[in-house]
Amino acid sequence: MIGTIVNTLCIVAGSCIGSVAKRAIKPRYQSALYNALGLATIVLGANAVVTHLPESQYPVLFIASLALGSLVGTICDLDGRFKRLVKRFSRTNLAEGLSTGILLFCVGSLSMVGPILSALYGDNTYLFTNAMLDLVSSMILASTYGIGMALAAPVLFCSQGTIYLITSLAGNVISTELMNEITIVGGVLIVSSGFAILNIKDCKTVNMLPALLFPILFFGVKQFF
Repeated sequence: MIGTIVNTLCIVAGSCIGSVAKRAIKPRYQSALYNALGLATIVLGANAVVTHLPESQYPVLFIASLALGSLVGTICDLDGRFKRLVKRFSRTNLAEGLSTGILLFCVGSLSMVGPILSALYGDNTYLFTNAMLDLVSSMILASTYGIGMALAAPVLFCSQGTIYLITSLAGNVISTELMNEITIVGGVLIVSSGFAILNIKDCKTVNMLPALLFPILFFGVKQFF
């Protein structure tokens, strides 16, 4: 769990630094940093998709997962519920920042594969790499949305901690094929988040989060046939 702990602390540290430094950063500089984050987010998401899609044994699964997941999320209005919940505690546009930050920090090959490698082999390389990326990302986000971005830290800890715990208990039950499909879907969600950061298109990425569950359901059902 040392990798997850370091990753969590980096988000807290980055949020604190960014919220303080924003007073010294002019709006045009904040905009430049935000644009850089948006582009980097799209590149990271696209890289996850391009890298893992050729390895997929079910290349249509991620499309079906995104479609069904988006439908479920929209029916449940996850995006609206999340924003209304956050606005109860903040008068700023923190909801947008937190939704972006949580997706950026928690959904991705490093953040998802890292806890698995840590649990199975004690290898924290991915998590330490992810921690450095999250440190920079949280600084940039906090410079716009404030210290409230630190709220993403416990979400990341719970997310990676859950993956770590499940992997420790399940062992080799979690297949490489399943992680590959989840990473592809996660990559698409990261790209969607990047579009929102750059104000290109608000795809309401939070509504799309249930898409991550459909590869798990598919492989679960597949075991019975």
